[in-house]
Amino acid sequence: MSSQVTTAFVQQYSSNVAMLAQQMGSRLRSAVDVETVTGKNAYFDQVGVTAAVERTSRHADTPQIDTPHSRRRVSLADYEWADLIDDQDKVRMLIDPTSSYAKAAAAAMGRAMDDVIITALGGTAYTGETGSTSTALPSGSKHATSDQSDGLTIAKLIAAKKFFDLGDVDPSIPRYIVCGATQIADLLGTTQVTSSDFATVKALAAGDVDSFMGFKFIMSNRLSLDATNTDDRLIYAFTQDAIKLAVGKDITAKIDVRADKSYATQVYTCMSIGATRMEEEKVFQIPCNE
Repeated sequence: MSSQVTTAFVQQYSSNVAMLAQQMGSRLRSAVDVETVTGKNAYFDQVGVTAAVERTSRHADTPQIDTPHSRRRVSLADYEWADLIDDQDKVRMLIDPTSSYAKAAAAAMGRAMDDVIITALGGTAYTGETGSTSTALPSGSKHATSDQSDGLTIAKLIAAKKFFDLGDVDPSIPRYIVCGATQIADLLGTTQVTSSDFATVKALAAGDVDSFMGFKFIMSNRLSLDATNTDDRLIYAFTQDAIKLAVGKDITAKIDVRADKSYATQVYTCMSIGATRMEEEKVFQIPCNE
């Protein structure tokens, strides 16, 4: 190891990347449930809904309620980022928290994590005792296509709120909407926005506030287009507990001297994560025309 790349140096760089990952990495990590796991596959059990039984006589038999159980499987995948540095002055700058290498690594890991979470929102979940049953997001968890040609409207936000309320989703659980800048612009341009709503949406677009109609908005440019209607961006309303992010190995950074690369210094960052949708009743997909 180079005299400049001491153990303390590596630890400081790793700490910088971890700190930056929290500040400017994943935009969605704080909006989902995170659990540390071991192994390449993790299983999360669910307890279904039950009902109380009325007692109609004294000293009656205690009712036996068979609580339904189910589980979801998460398969973890490894993600990594690396770059070579051949300028010793740049190596010395690595421990600076503003280092462009630390920022690039944190941003790359954050984007990968957001991609995993977004895929879990609208993708296939694996259920059953062994996680071998595929469960797609049902049509009931998707906004009707009658006004699909529109962008994001107040009506679509009302539909998302109604979806959760009719499903008896606990209102104390934080609710989120992940969307792009185009969708916020759509809200600003809609004729349905009242003067008071317009002020809130304008503040939302400016970043002064992040909540509207009971949803906390998260901006992301990682959302995909609808495979069928390629003019539509698929955005999602969801609750905090709708997605489980399994972390096998959190973001970790290393620095090594590569003898096979003319003794250049390599900065390396990796993580092992996976995500699954836990309940279809807590995710609402909204197509927005762009």
